[in-house]
Amino acid sequence: MTEIMTETLTEARSGRLVNAHRGRGDGDGGVLAPLVRVTARAGLDPLAARLAEIRRWLGSDLDGLEAALGDAASAQGDLAQRAATHLLGRPGKRIRPVCVFLAARAAGGQADPAVLRELAVACELVHAATLLHDDVIDQGHERRGAPTARVLFGNPASVLGGDHLLVDALGRVRRCGQDRLLGRLFDVIGEMIAAEALQLERRGRFEPDREVYDRVVHGKTAVLFGWAMEAGAVAGGAPAEVAEALARAGTALGLAFQLVDDALDLEGEAEVTGKDALLDLREGKLTWPLIVACEQDPDLVEVLRAVALTPETLDDPLRATELRRRILATGCVMRTRARARALVRDAEAALDTLAESDAREALRAVVETAVLRAL
Repeated sequence: MTEIMTETLTEARSGRLVNAHRGRGDGDGGVLAPLVRVTARAGLDPLAARLAEIRRWLGSDLDGLEAALGDAASAQGDLAQRAATHLLGRPGKRIRPVCVFLAARAAGGQADPAVLRELAVACELVHAATLLHDDVIDQGHERRGAPTARVLFGNPASVLGGDHLLVDALGRVRRCGQDRLLGRLFDVIGEMIAAEALQLERRGRFEPDREVYDRVVHGKTAVLFGWAMEAGAVAGGAPAEVAEALARAGTALGLAFQLVDDALDLEGEAEVTGKDALLDLREGKLTWPLIVACEQDPDLVEVLRAVALTPETLDDPLRATELRRRILATGCVMRTRARARALVRDAEAALDTLAESDAREALRAVVETAVLRAL
């Protein structure tokens, strides 16, 4: 599969990013450094080089983003704030705020750098808030290679910490004077809550349903990616059709991103993914690989329902390994990656409606990394 991915990702597009801004604010690792390392490990050096170039190109923007997030993470306050800053202090991929910056450039407009930075920070804060809430709901123990905030500070503090970040994010967008984006962000948060409720409703009674899965993932993951790209375009004064195209690209990227997360739950190692291994499986959570596995091996449905009811059965390493091998034997991860690649193509098709530019090609590189995280 790596051979196929390499052929796909090293087409004539590579090398089209300009070097005019080389050397700006490269820093000691940068926001895109984790993605650069992933692509380099996968042997996809041209794409890794493009991501490194993006980091240099967006130097001052990314420096400002990290400074703002660092200020938020260093704030001392009550228990809820400390729970929030614990997560913010852990390094993340920052793909959503990068999408804000790149979308503004790809849209061809001129955005106020201060406004753009606040929108990017707001996007990352909403994402962090959902992680704090998810860890409570899912009873997660590890996030980004460290104990979750709920483990260190308790569930109530983690929930309130997430609420704190949501209020902070909404306040930043309001202060930017972007009423349209503020209204859309309220809608996005509402969709996230509805999707989480739908998923919670089915906890403990595993039911493989493609339609339900798509509804949950669209709300929990895809809509925020869509908002990130739309926000960049709107801040840059882009026409409605350009903002809509970027929002479509972001939504497709978000869906692909979640599909790869699903695959990583089955085959990823905790020290690499930064979260508990087989967590989705232990919870009987509806994921695309598990849906596909049940379609290929119908007898798995009852097995996974039993696991959802008594997840402690997977505390036995031998039993967990055996079930994992049975699931993987269906080819579900390969099929999941195939769907993720199809969604990446959808995102690229939306980007192709924009005028050709270095920023558009940079966005394509970021989109492509969504599937590389599985390698």
